[in-house]
Amino acid sequence: MSTIYKVSYVVQGGDHPGAILNEDKKPELGQRVTLGSNVFEVVEIVDLMPARGDFSFLHVTVKSIPS
Repeated sequence: MSTIYKVSYVVQGGDHPGAILNEDKKPELGQRVTLGSNVFEVVEIVDLMPARGDFSFLHVTVKSIPS
């Protein structure tokens, strides 16, 4: 069975409430993610705790991408 990433997305500047999502792949720096109708760029990834079974818990900081 593959790892599920429980990801807490926090938006720099607080313009967006962020989200907590289950992801199949670990986010990467520079990756673009869509939260609602907005697109953001990943700028920081922090493991919140060691993986537990098939779950990994991450804090990911993103920034707005000007449209």
